[in-house]
Amino acid sequence: MLERSARLVLLRHGESLWNREGRFTGWMDIDLSEKGTREAEVAGRLMCEAGLVFDMAYTSVLKRAIRTLWIVLDEMDLMWIPTLKSWRLNERFYGDLQGRSKAEMEERYGLEQVLHWRRGFRDRPPSMPAGDERFQEFDPRYSDLISGQIPRSESLQDTQDRIMPFWRDQIAPELKKGKNVLVVSHGNTIRALVKHIESISDQDIELLEIPTAFPLVYELDDRLRTKGHRYLGIPDDRRPQRDESTRLSEQS
Repeated sequence: MLERSARLVLLRHGESLWNREGRFTGWMDIDLSEKGTREAEVAGRLMCEAGLVFDMAYTSVLKRAIRTLWIVLDEMDLMWIPTLKSWRLNERFYGDLQGRSKAEMEERYGLEQVLHWRRGFRDRPPSMPAGDERFQEFDPRYSDLISGQIPRSESLQDTQDRIMPFWRDQIAPELKKGKNVLVVSHGNTIRALVKHIESISDQDIELLEIPTAFPLVYELDDRLRTKGHRYLGIPDDRRPQRDESTRLSEQS
């Protein structure tokens, strides 16, 4: 049973340099743009104004998420709280699309095919070729991973399968203690977590958009089911909707 009401906040990193350029990013370690830095600052202030305080924070091993977390915790005067980084919270691995222009990929493969790769639950983009310099096989941050754990391409389902052990072993136990938890991660990673938390169908998750740097706040019961959720800083009439208009949103 929860010792006190648990609160979970999911935050997508601020705009990255490749978000701005319209490129697939995935596991490529791209930093925030100036706009993304400002977005992170605003996110921290929004959470302060809402009276949020966190006991624990989690993020990926990619700098756009790490820097967003740093900025947020600085704004909230919470840089002292425990934080944990994990590759399991990395963005979806976009395979051979990583670093490519979305517009160019739409021209090469067709808008419908690229849309399936971006939004479908089970659709996996083309794999990154063996020996490609974009493959992070020898990156020291992944040195503890066993053979095959670094993907060459991921669907959203693959991403969710990668995340769930971390959710069960790390995040959920803290929430069950009544801790307030902040997760700063990536568009598709957060889509996967939201799908689990809200029991969203495979079809409906295709319609879910996660905007950059707007805190998504969940109140959870003792079984970690949502009692309600809200975005901070987005008027109700502008909240992300699960409809056809979100299909072309940026998720990288």
